[in-house]
Amino acid sequence: MIAKLKKRGFTLVELMIVVAIVGVLAALAIYGVRKYIANAKTAEARNAVGQMAKDAAAAYAREGMASAILAAKGSTGITNHLCPNAAAPVPAGAAPPPGKKYQSDPGEWSDNAGWSCLRFSMADPQYYQYNYTASGTTGAANETFAAVARGDLNADGKNFSTFELDGKITDTSGRLEVFVSPNMTEIDPEE
Repeated sequence: MIAKLKKRGFTLVELMIVVAIVGVLAALAIYGVRKYIANAKTAEARNAVGQMAKDAAAAYAREGMASAILAAKGSTGITNHLCPNAAAPVPAGAAPPPGKKYQSDPGEWSDNAGWSCLRFSMADPQYYQYNYTASGTTGAANETFAAVARGDLNADGKNFSTFELDGKITDTSGRLEVFVSPNMTEIDPEE
């Protein structure tokens, strides 16, 4: 005798459980992708600000001399100094680009001031507005500099992601050296 096989489908409860599991996995995936994208955007600022601080310390270490013409058998001392302030942030303006990338022009980085002295520029599109300021350029102890990146990642025009790395000329046993802060100040990094 041939037994009839019962054909059975999924119950409504089983289908609802599968849909709920897929929904939870999708929510976790969306959160993970959003976090990954935010980390990629903030990596730009962290790398650029770190490079600007290294460039400022390297600029101080470069030896310079007075520009006056020396008399025969004359000499001049070697000087070290911080780079002057950047002529303008890049991109110029009061606020960073709102939630968009900005392609800077190479001319924005060649200001015959801070950017040129630092030898810093960016060729790739950027999410952030970059600036460099110094408290003085004589090379004296206690002069400071700040490398800053500000971004408006969510385009709300209110809160900005801010990354800052500071440096200071310090007298260590009669020798002036530039020390860079070991930690970057981050305000609303993934705003």
